[in-house]
Amino acid sequence: MTDSRSAPSSSTPVWHLADDEAHLHGGGPTILGFWIYLMSDALIFASLFAMYGVVSTSYAGGPAPRDIFDLPLVALNTAFLLASSITFGAAIPHIEAGRIGRTRFWLAITGLLGAAFVGMELYEFSHLFAEGATPQRSAFLSAFFTLVATHGTHVTFGLVWIAVMFVQVGQRGLVADNKRRLMCLSMFWHFLDIIWIGVFTFVYLFGVIR
Repeated sequence: MTDSRSAPSSSTPVWHLADDEAHLHGGGPTILGFWIYLMSDALIFASLFAMYGVVSTSYAGGPAPRDIFDLPLVALNTAFLLASSITFGAAIPHIEAGRIGRTRFWLAITGLLGAAFVGMELYEFSHLFAEGATPQRSAFLSAFFTLVATHGTHVTFGLVWIAVMFVQVGQRGLVADNKRRLMCLSMFWHFLDIIWIGVFTFVYLFGVIR
């Protein structure tokens, strides 16, 4: 007579036990690897901030920050990105609970707010170019465009990632792989939010009041 307690029940498959163990360890090597990526990305932005700090007053006879920055416009754009971080946070409970429809809804709202941020940033760049404030004009403008455009490129990549996950969740549901990818995407999006707060404070706000 065999002891039924010696082996997992057929209603509790081995893969489910493995998923539980991975969840307890924070997603396994994927999450750890993504944290390492974010730290390396943080070093890139730290270098760009340092470069901007060194040359932020090198105007070469060109415009200073207070001459070209439209602070109310940038504040509105900042609100778009902060709101997108809140909406992504609103998706997390639905991701964990496996609610596909509500997860896709909040992803769509996040994507729209992120697209509004990128669109307004492109409008700002076009306005600066029309005024002759180009990267070639001074070291200050070169560092400014490099820092802000690098962040904008990251946000654009995040929007592509959101679109991909929107489709994948619709096709495959909130399986373990999709949940893990969405958690990585959430970390990435909140990271960009933190970086932008630094850009708004250090570049725009200090530049205008200095």
